[in-house]
Amino acid sequence: MSGPTSDVAQSGRLVFRGRGIVPGRAEGEALVSHETISGWGGIDPATGTIIERRHELCGVCFTGKVLVFPGAKGSSGWSGFFQATRLLGTAPLAMVFTHLTTKAALGAIVTRVPTVTDFADDDPVAGIQTGDRVEVDGDTGLVIVHGRLPRA
Repeated sequence: MSGPTSDVAQSGRLVFRGRGIVPGRAEGEALVSHETISGWGGIDPATGTIIERRHELCGVCFTGKVLVFPGAKGSSGWSGFFQATRLLGTAPLAMVFTHLTTKAALGAIVTRVPTVTDFADDDPVAGIQTGDRVEVDGDTGLVIVHGRLPRA
């Protein structure tokens, strides 16, 4: 079994293998949610902020970050709200989610940011921490954690 532990031992980096659903590559700071995100009324597309009141990241902005989360919840309006983030320039840099649903897939496609999902052996939500420097490769399905970003 090739999971992140064996990759850490070989390269010093944490590597998750999944399936890319939106091509492209991006690297940046991870923002990790252990809860699903509601697009319809759960985010403010004008600011890229999670506004769902009981969400663990309520008030936190995902703009320009690698959004790592279990997946989408709520109605099919999820994709429309995430498409608005692309149009308004407030979208995440990339998305990594563990549970592929039609809402999450459509949201990723209309947002047009590199996206990886369907991790067979490992859970990136459990293995990545907010603040980690993460590379998302939607072409190969790899998510590589390079370590913590230095704090300013």
